[in-house]
Amino acid sequence: MTTENHPQEPRLLPWASQDGKPCYLIGEGRGPVSDLADGLEEMQLSMAVQLLDHSRAALNRPETPTPTELLFITNRLTESLSDAVRVADSRGRRLDQALRAP
Repeated sequence: MTTENHPQEPRLLPWASQDGKPCYLIGEGRGPVSDLADGLEEMQLSMAVQLLDHSRAALNRPETPTPTELLFITNRLTESLSDAVRVADSRGRRLDQALRAP
């Protein structure tokens, strides 16, 4: 919904351009691109939970993880955290916008 005082802000999408810049969607939040973004956000958050479970299990094993395992876990956690922060940022912006709407 747009108003004169609160125009529709672009939605931060859960992916970046080929050169790493953020991608945005301008519109009312309905349609195939919005649906695709919603699905990807859900998948990213679900994968983050699975990765967190895997990481905890690996770190709580009796044997110490190898440096290769730790590097793999660290890289995947970094990617997953980046995705989760982007989702949180996008949803926070939309929540703020919804709260400002009349």
